Amino acid sequence: MTLPRSGELVHGGTAASADRTSAHLVGREQELRVIHTWLRDPHGPALVLVHTERGAGRSALLHAVAERMQAEDVPVLTLACTAGDEERPLLLALRLLSALREHRFTSAGLHAADRHPVHVLSAVEERAQTAMTDALHDALVQSPPVVVMIDDVQHADAASLTVLGDIDVEQCARQVRLVVTTVRHTTAGDPPATDDGHPVAGLVRAAKAEVVLERLALQEVVTMLTLRLHAAPDAQLAQRVHDLTRGIPAAVDALLSEWVRQGAIRVVDGHAFLIPRAPVPVLPDNDRFIVALRALDERCGTVAAALSILWPLGRAATALMAESTGLSAEEVRVGVRDLVNAGIVYELPGADGSRLRGWTFHLPLVAHAVRERLGPLQRGRLSAAVVEALWGAEDSGADVGQPVTAVVEEADEESYLPDRICDAGALVDRKRAAAHLTAAAERVHPDPADKGMLRWLRAAVRLTEEPAARELALLRYAKAAYVTGDYAIARAAAETILRDPDESLTPAMLQQVSVLMVAATTGQRDWPQVSRLASAPWWQEVRLPPLALVSGQSNALCSTGRWQEAMSLLERTESLWNADPLTRALPEWFRACCEWMLGRPERFRHALITPLAPELPPEVVYSLSLSQVDQLLGAQDLRATADLLTARGLPPQILPPRTRFLWLHLRGQWDEALAQARAMLGTNQAFSSAPIHHLIPSRTAAILLSRGRTTSAGRLIDSSRDRRDGQLELFLDHAEAEVLRILGEDDSSEQALLRGLRAAQAHGQVYGTDELWASLADLRAEAGKIDGAATCVERLGHIAEQTGSDRTHLLHLLTSARVALADRTDTPQGLLREAVALARSRNQPYEIAVTLSAAARADAGARTQLHEAYELFDETGATLWRFHTRTAMREAGLTVRGRKQVTAENDRLLATLIAEGLSNRQAATVLRLNEDAVANRLTRLLARTGLRSRMEVAAAVLTGVPLTETDR
Repeated sequence: MTLPRSGELVHGGTAASADRTSAHLVGREQELRVIHTWLRDPHGPALVLVHTERGAGRSALLHAVAERMQAEDVPVLTLACTAGDEERPLLLALRLLSALREHRFTSAGLHAADRHPVHVLSAVEERAQTAMTDALHDALVQSPPVVVMIDDVQHADAASLTVLGDIDVEQCARQVRLVVTTVRHTTAGDPPATDDGHPVAGLVRAAKAEVVLERLALQEVVTMLTLRLHAAPDAQLAQRVHDLTRGIPAAVDALLSEWVRQGAIRVVDGHAFLIPRAPVPVLPDNDRFIVALRALDERCGTVAAALSILWPLGRAATALMAESTGLSAEEVRVGVRDLVNAGIVYELPGADGSRLRGWTFHLPLVAHAVRERLGPLQRGRLSAAVVEALWGAEDSGADVGQPVTAVVEEADEESYLPDRICDAGALVDRKRAAAHLTAAAERVHPDPADKGMLRWLRAAVRLTEEPAARELALLRYAKAAYVTGDYAIARAAAETILRDPDESLTPAMLQQVSVLMVAATTGQRDWPQVSRLASAPWWQEVRLPPLALVSGQSNALCSTGRWQEAMSLLERTESLWNADPLTRALPEWFRACCEWMLGRPERFRHALITPLAPELPPEVVYSLSLSQVDQLLGAQDLRATADLLTARGLPPQILPPRTRFLWLHLRGQWDEALAQARAMLGTNQAFSSAPIHHLIPSRTAAILLSRGRTTSAGRLIDSSRDRRDGQLELFLDHAEAEVLRILGEDDSSEQALLRGLRAAQAHGQVYGTDELWASLADLRAEAGKIDGAATCVERLGHIAEQTGSDRTHLLHLLTSARVALADRTDTPQGLLREAVALARSRNQPYEIAVTLSAAARADAGARTQLHEAYELFDETGATLWRFHTRTAMREAGLTVRGRKQVTAENDRLLATLIAEGLSNRQAATVLRLNEDAVANRLTRLLARTGLRSRMEVAAAVLTGVPLTETDR
């Protein structure tokens, strides 16, 4: 495919990079405006105090204020206190006095002969606070206009803070404005409490203006991530970052930097995604939050380590801390108090605000870092104490009066105990632990929130000692891994079982293992191995019952599209697998799929209306139901899909990503579908089992194409090809043909369609070929090849009759009408009216729009239907097809309302084509205009937007800059 290059939209995405140089101050715009207003007001406050908790951005805010004042030619002096300054009495007062003195002489064009007058140096040496107060008072009174910024005053020496607190700044500093920042830790959104015993308290009382930097809200974190990654974060990434950092900017930067360094964030189509099950990074030793903790004494470190495990237990955590660490109750109490004062943890108040419920870390990211630094033995012992306490409460039926009854509401109760059991390991009752982990995993299956199902099941395998039970635990682990898309784990676990299966495993269980191993190998796209699994000799080398051998081999044959061979194998061996409902379900479904692929849908349709056997395990019911749903969605049968979901009790909201994408696509919810597709592509989860291997990228490409993103669609198709012998890619062939056709490359488009049809014919596959025949008929009819088009229509009619598919019948009606129009031998109004009725009954917005558009173009009496098609294309966001429908409406003499909106849509579409790298000639082909018309439209676009070149237009589109007022 010869397509111009553009932004990438490929499998696996590209690795993200973190830009920490952005000058934009996220979430602090209001505070910046307020402080700037105060400083510019002649009657404004002389002392502004900025409160923040650690990492909230006080220095960044100070820098932004300084830049704004300097831009207005206001002198700015900056002083920064650092750790250790508190040991040098009057240091800050001396530095401030020196800075003001030097500024005074510099402003007068003079040179300060003595930087530090003798009486000032004597005052410092003798720690004479009164003398220093007088000297600083005089310096403030005599100073010319200046803004003095003092950062991190919590590190300042107590004597200097007393001096500053004793001076009436508002009275003496008529031309000096002081902006002072200090760390004062907040808790759960409450304002910081004032410690009157701390020297900073004097400044707090003296300040007439205060600013508190709150934590960033979720949307502000989204903005920050967008600026750092130069990509829009998906909702799950943004929520995960906000949950771990509580909206503290420095923590966001630290987390983001570590994830980027690990390659855990992928970017697709300008959107950023976190790879599935990405581990939370451990903050390095030089991180500010870890440094703050290590600055405390050893006792605080011990208490913090224990608290990182025990805090969800609330007040009961202190007793367990004392028992587990060897510290006395008083030492634990003091350690917790010091951690609170240092802003590492905060107290959890009771409902009435009086009774303390416990403590938690200010930042979950810090709690994680502390917990991960524990050695395995220390973590195991603390976790074992938790497990025994909670189990003891459970066994005794404990209520409020017991020492331990439940975890605090701020913790994740669903995962806390399973996580602690994993860490405790063999230090607790192994059998009970394995049973608890298994039950917890079943409760969250398939674990869409990534609570830890795989980790729990892996631990259950390690804890299970009895061989038969261990094999069952390993099988559960393999199945769960496959459901979550971790095919490597699923395959390895299945192969472990198959290498030396325990005698306790029944033939039905081994059947599931063999099928699972093939499915996981296919999910990894290890086609050479899948081909080996499709051969009888491979299975003859393993010690499995015939049922498992046949089931595994037939699944491998299906995975490689060898439908006739799979069906023949299943028919020859029916007596092996058709003995009871438990072993019949999978091979029977394989056979139904084979026949359906070959154009014989009877058995498949019967399977849809036949209730699944009650003997089937829940996970087999789940996987079979999803496979049936996927095949229906692949055949574009939304109505049958809805019926099946209802019958199986599967609400669309809990469908896995690939299935949900297909569901959203047919429902016309293309914005949501595209977001789902980006996430799957970015995290390499867009692969589906046969026969719909490439359905997700092909339908994503169709969405992109409908929005004028021709190059992105082409790149996606190209990156999705496996380029392996024998792999059917007819969905990609059809999508490629559509892209080439839009670009005017009709010959190449026809070759792509023929390639797909030849591959399908080689496999005997009928499924999916109706779209190819319909597109080929359209191409040939437009080229005047009526005989060739008629042949395609005839073949399409045969498939429609053979399969009984509504979708194929609709394609046959539309294609027959188009060919009749091209041949000018018939008036196809009857065909089109039937097509419109059928499309409406199928209730798929995009399909209805295409059908109405076709009917209106062929039947003058139906041209008003263009209005409905126009609106439906708008609902799906198909801007390119909406543009062509608008042209057809004008040609038909119909009114197109909303001139301003139309102009904005035209501008956005043209800008998109430019951003895709299309030349004026290519854009003219896509828009079905002449080249001069495109050049004129581009000139007007530049004039309206103020952009100066095609490059700037492309940059605006790629960075999301609004082009029109309606975009803003």
